[in-house]
Amino acid sequence: MKTRTFLRSLLAAASAAVLLAHAPLALADNPTVLKVGATAGPHAEIMEQVKKHAASQGLAIEVVEFSDYVQPNAALASGDLQANSYQHQPYLDQQVADRGYKIVSVAKTVAFPMGVYSKKHASLKDLPEGARIGIPNDPSNGGRTLLLLEGQGLIKLKPGAGLRASPLDVVENPRKFKFVELDAAQLAHSLADLDAASVPTNYALPAGLDPKKQALALEKVDSPYTGVLAVREQDKNQPWVQSLIKAYQSEPVRQFINEHFKGAVLPAF
Repeated sequence: MKTRTFLRSLLAAASAAVLLAHAPLALADNPTVLKVGATAGPHAEIMEQVKKHAASQGLAIEVVEFSDYVQPNAALASGDLQANSYQHQPYLDQQVADRGYKIVSVAKTVAFPMGVYSKKHASLKDLPEGARIGIPNDPSNGGRTLLLLEGQGLIKLKPGAGLRASPLDVVENPRKFKFVELDAAQLAHSLADLDAASVPTNYALPAGLDPKKQALALEKVDSPYTGVLAVREQDKNQPWVQSLIKAYQSEPVRQFINEHFKGAVLPAF
């Protein structure tokens, strides 16, 4: 009887050992499927690389591309996505305040120093009086542009305007620039009709603009506009969140960013 009990215990232990030995295989056979939203261009390209390395974390990622800044958060809030990667923290804060989304950031991703571009003028000092300058029509990126122009000495904002500054906060505009507010995705394509425009790098690169070579002015890397990985607040403690972060912040993904974008996009992890 004791022998039979011993054999059963031995078989149970052996079975457990086999299961543990094959845990990664079982994980791969039954992955957690995630839909992750990203804007077309660099964010989506990076997420495709994350997808390759996520399998070892037990994740099967479906990358869902968007052409604007509004829909990825709406889709995440409604549960059509499990995560998104396309926005910086000031933009997320604005969306939460304006729309009441229960969305939180869980990790930093990449930095996209934003630049000012022109197809008509070789430098900012060449901009004529009354020049039409395109800026993103969302408050966070519009304010980001105005702060960049202020840093170049072209305008002055009222004290305390902060990251959400708008054209109404411009108190000194000696060259009487006119600010044309457009959807961020349209700015690069509107350069022919404007004297200059600030273009977020995730839209500049697909449009053939090289921030390091063509930007008339470029943000400093240590700006507050670092990209974030976002999930619904109710999901932030789910095990797959840490697995997704680990896949994103992996060394192969870092190498891809550095080699593929050649300094125009920078890892923030």
